[in-house]
Amino acid sequence: MAILAGIHPIYEALKAGRPLDRVLVARGAGGPKLQELIDMCRQRQIPVRFEARDALDRVASTASHQGVVAFGTAHEYAALDHVMGVEMLVVLDGVEDPHNLGAAIRTVNAAGAGAVIIPERRAVGLTDVVAKASAGAVEYTPVVRVVNIAQTLEKLKAQGYWIYGLDERGTQPYTTVDFADRSVLVLGAEGKGLHEHVKKRCDVLMKIPMAGQIPSLNVSVAAGVVLFEWRRQRSR
Repeated sequence: MAILAGIHPIYEALKAGRPLDRVLVARGAGGPKLQELIDMCRQRQIPVRFEARDALDRVASTASHQGVVAFGTAHEYAALDHVMGVEMLVVLDGVEDPHNLGAAIRTVNAAGAGAVIIPERRAVGLTDVVAKASAGAVEYTPVVRVVNIAQTLEKLKAQGYWIYGLDERGTQPYTTVDFADRSVLVLGAEGKGLHEHVKKRCDVLMKIPMAGQIPSLNVSVAAGVVLFEWRRQRSR
């Protein structure tokens, strides 16, 4: 059973109709947003229990739960076949930090991309920390988990997708890329970049020109920079 912590992730889970088993609220916690959340639970006949704050600390394994914790079914991964055909897919090649994955999912959702693809091994999966960092976006953005990223890229190529890798050693500035109708954006892990066998499957290797002394960006920020350029092109 998955644990959701924080007002916003639980609120978005309720809005999305995700089944919740029960909700714990810290005694003394209040505010209009929390009260709205409690009212939504009661409308859906989801049990709400008021308990001591330290009990919520233990359940959530964090003190930043904003006075509310929910127990729900674990996030389900989407099937690759179910996201085939969307205009933009985002592949995260081995992101291990749950906060970075959550922030990246939030960025993907904000830019209007179709889904996120992550590997089964050497990468973080969908956890409650990821859900909280996504600010609820995980409820709306399909996440596909695959055994092998390189093989998945080959499958996507066979379906007419063009693969655009983002790497600090890329040869083409992202602003000069004309994205195809079916595009895949591939981003590497923190501090590691793209794996060589993944890089070889990319049709285009892009870079974000940097003006400062730091050679790279956080993966969610880098995704946002490129995805909103893609969105600008698609809106023309």
